[in-house]
Amino acid sequence: MSLTLSQATTIVDAALKKGRELSLAPLTVAVLDAGGHLKALAREDGSGIVRPQIAIGKAWGALGMGLGSRTLAKRVAEQGPQQQAFFSALNAMSEGRVVPAAGGVLIKDGGGAVIGAVGISGDVSDKDEACALAGIAAAKLVADPGA
Repeated sequence: MSLTLSQATTIVDAALKKGRELSLAPLTVAVLDAGGHLKALAREDGSGIVRPQIAIGKAWGALGMGLGSRTLAKRVAEQGPQQQAFFSALNAMSEGRVVPAAGGVLIKDGGGAVIGAVGISGDVSDKDEACALAGIAAAKLVADPGA
């Protein structure tokens, strides 16, 4: 199964709706397919000019590493010398596109296969992630935010 445009649009719409229900700052939502290609993106009025790049970076990092950006953030925070070298290399190889902060969530089908990722930026990362989870649930897909 691959992520459809309809599913990606549902994720965006539901994530933005959740953000409005929670009275969050203006959000930007990016949905990528399993190959890391942009499937859908929406930037609310008032969302900062670098928010699309941050949202894409959260989703892209989750896809590239095979785990949610929350877990990436935790690993960066706990990094010793080996992890620091790894993340320096990862940052260089990805040309700075990996954003290790909560808000990047893997999207899986019912069988557990990764079919994409959503990244959200605009409010605090935990709230961004909550909106991502709401969007994925609305599309009747499985979210994997990482540990």
